[in-house]
Amino acid sequence: MKKVIVISTSLRHGSNSDMLADKFVEGAKAAGNKVEKISLVGCVINDDVNAIMAKVLEADVVCWATPIYYYEMSGQMKTLIDRMNGMYEQDYQFRDVYMLSTAAEDEADTSTRAEAGLKGWVDCYPKSRMAGTLFCGGVNEAREIVGNSKLQKAFELGEKQQMHRR
Repeated sequence: MKKVIVISTSLRHGSNSDMLADKFVEGAKAAGNKVEKISLVGCVINDDVNAIMAKVLEADVVCWATPIYYYEMSGQMKTLIDRMNGMYEQDYQFRDVYMLSTAAEDEADTSTRAEAGLKGWVDCYPKSRMAGTLFCGGVNEAREIVGNSKLQKAFELGEKQQMHRR
């Protein structure tokens, strides 16, 4: 069984990226993993960042979910990544990192900059790799993603997490 942490960075209740995160969680649980979802809704970064870092350090898999704003990750996600800089010299368990993203725009390169930003974070942890990304464009209003085939793909990404630890 792997420990899987899913970090949902949207501050909007019922957001499309949060719904992708939930499907990844469902898939990872269906594969028999221990899964915890962290939502930044109501999260006071100043008080919660140490607890979040501790969970990320102990996880085997880290999955970030973010809305794309102006072709970039959410400000909340970027702030959390910056605040987690203290992890850099610590021992860490995670090897596979995933990114789930949504946007109103639907061009093929909409998530490119956000993915590159997360890849920069992953590159600071040489035992880790960017294991996969999933982008769902053309969704803007809350819950607009309902019925979209990308929800099933998020479930399948979560489900692919092997039950054995490295």
